[in-house]
Amino acid sequence: MKLSYLALVPLSAVWVLAAAQAPADLLQSTFAKMDAASARFKGMTADVKKVNHLDAIAEDDVVTGTMAVKRVKPKELHMRVDEKEPDRRIVCFADHKGEVYNPNTNSVQIYDVSKKNGSIFEQFLLLGFGSGPADIQRSYKIALGGPDQVNGQKTVRLELTPKSRDQLGTITKVELWISEAPETSGLAVQQKFYQQGRDFNLVTYSNMKLSSNLPDAAVKCELPKDVQKEYPMGR
Repeated sequence: MKLSYLALVPLSAVWVLAAAQAPADLLQSTFAKMDAASARFKGMTADVKKVNHLDAIAEDDVVTGTMAVKRVKPKELHMRVDEKEPDRRIVCFADHKGEVYNPNTNSVQIYDVSKKNGSIFEQFLLLGFGSGPADIQRSYKIALGGPDQVNGQKTVRLELTPKSRDQLGTITKVELWISEAPETSGLAVQQKFYQQGRDFNLVTYSNMKLSSNLPDAAVKCELPKDVQKEYPMGR
């Protein structure tokens, strides 16, 4: 009996060590997949669902549509989102400028998305498509949340804490669900942006398709010449 007990001690120690190392291994393997995804990413289309939660009135504003993202330079992405429900809008981002076009009023809201102002537009792109861990770690501390699923797809959830509240505006915390599926490995299939108070934005992607030759037109906002321009944050 003594020999059997002693024989189990080293085995138990191995189990404990393996359990302690597993989270670090999972985080590093996820980082490796994100690096690989960043290296190969050139463009993508997807269906998108965005839930804007307003905690004060316990209300969820749900928006669905399609989106396209294209890498135009090594560190520059352009994006277009066509919102279809509940109302039709077009949201574009390019060259540090965000545009929200409402065809019903023929008006466009234009946002200066710079480091000075900070914006969820840039975080939306930085934290999902073609950015490696090193890029993200410039602005966030990254911790492992653990294995999870999004729409039945295996993912790894990461928890991000901003290093500078001033730089990142109202964002207080971010969660990313990184895909483990072969076709979308290393890309975020879900993002959750926590804001001041208990408000949050939850963005989920489905039918993601990578593209190496996405046309420029897919990510541009072609606006009418007589569109009314508005600058909510000033010029």
